[in-house]
Amino acid sequence: MANGWPAGKIFDSSIYGFTYDDLILMPGHIDFPSSDVELKAQLTKNMSLNIPIISSPMDTVTEHQMAIGMALLGGIGFVHNNQSIEKQVEEISKVKRFENGFILDPFVLSPKHNIRDIDSIKKIHGYSSVPITEDGMLGSKLVGIVTNRDIDFITDRTTLLEEVMTRDLVYGNSNTSLTDANALLRESKKGKLPIVNSKHELVALISRNDFKKNKEFPKASKDYNKQLMVGAALSTKPDGESRAQRLINAGVNVLLIDSSQGDSVFQIDLVKRLKESFPQIDIIGGNVVTPMQAKSLINAGVDGLRVGMGSGSICTTQTVCAVGRAQGSAVYHVSGFARDYAGIPCIADGGVRNSGHVMKALSLGASTVMGGSIFAGTEEAPGEYFFHNGLRVKKYRGMGSIEALEDSIQRAADGAQHRYLTAPDSVTVAQGVSGSVMDKGSVKQLIPHILQGLRHGMQDAGARSIPDLHSKLVSEKLYFEVRSPAAQKEGDVQDIFVLRGTK
Repeated sequence: MANGWPAGKIFDSSIYGFTYDDLILMPGHIDFPSSDVELKAQLTKNMSLNIPIISSPMDTVTEHQMAIGMALLGGIGFVHNNQSIEKQVEEISKVKRFENGFILDPFVLSPKHNIRDIDSIKKIHGYSSVPITEDGMLGSKLVGIVTNRDIDFITDRTTLLEEVMTRDLVYGNSNTSLTDANALLRESKKGKLPIVNSKHELVALISRNDFKKNKEFPKASKDYNKQLMVGAALSTKPDGESRAQRLINAGVNVLLIDSSQGDSVFQIDLVKRLKESFPQIDIIGGNVVTPMQAKSLINAGVDGLRVGMGSGSICTTQTVCAVGRAQGSAVYHVSGFARDYAGIPCIADGGVRNSGHVMKALSLGASTVMGGSIFAGTEEAPGEYFFHNGLRVKKYRGMGSIEALEDSIQRAADGAQHRYLTAPDSVTVAQGVSGSVMDKGSVKQLIPHILQGLRHGMQDAGARSIPDLHSKLVSEKLYFEVRSPAAQKEGDVQDIFVLRGTK
């Protein structure tokens, strides 16, 4: 008792549910610096990440900008499905195009296109350098390239590209390795390096910006094509397989079935169909909060589980439906069962407001932690900033909110309505709310701050890695204590007056 209690003593012998603020970890023995802490984590049985942080498939949290930011930092984002198939596919494509080794599907134009066509590509996709081939197609003979310096000062935007394109090209061969191609790009001092085959036909492109990003973000999550990894959400709507096929064609790396209550015949049937049709793609099932639910989805074939029901900051499922579970208890019981039963990693989804909550979720058995509200309001989150009572804010809403449910119906989307298994002609009952959150800057500054807090937490607990943390949990060498409301208050900032403009 004097040193605290193993998690099993707290969770297995109590009739109460506990969440993150109810618990505090006891210190371990420190014999290493925080810089030695390794944060690599399993997302699914077959996929690992360099950090245990992922973003939620909510329409005010994750579209392509958030997914790109998460992947660059070593995590992954799940693009929401409260939108049409075409729009979700477009979001996935933007992530896959953002950073590549060899860009295998670059935008290509012909000499007979004009500068206005370049302007359109730049406006929609952000690219201003375009290779030019004889017929404007990939696989055709390379004849030139157009960059900003070729067209910036030309006022007549109907000028044909054949009049302005650079014809004296530096290029690589199709048998050139990525390392050699990057070296050639560096030596040439060019922004883009076309790759051609023996017939001088364009087969790929390499970008200097991507080379620089590789140096700036060395832990970026990438697939075997050297492209950023990205996930996508599906619902249990009957056309789930067709949406999955489109997303896979666009390059998605992992699929997540987005349902507030995952133990349903609809999700089980969908998992089985997806695993049969697309065995190469990992499937994450959920949401679940009990071992019984988890067992149903594991038996169906999922490669990962998402844990949480009603614990999000804008979720009202526990209030409206009186069904759910305290998040700490859910993570501990489901993660322990999934680990012992089939070696399935779990995502702790909901209730995370700071780095301490991330630490507690991992300490209770989660392999990764999914953030919603913690990333809402960042530059990368969808939506525009606006001012409210003098504060710069962005909209944030639960996927069970009236707004999200109505948007799902209007867009004929695959999202909010089906997430809560709501019939189109039934009375709409909200299981979430809408609001706004303050500007939090960029995730590129926020996540490193969270990770450093996590490293210090793991150092204080005496754990060098997430597997080490889980080993201590299982062997009962990781100790906790339940905190009274007064103890929770004591552990937070108290009785201080902060002057405006001070830090």
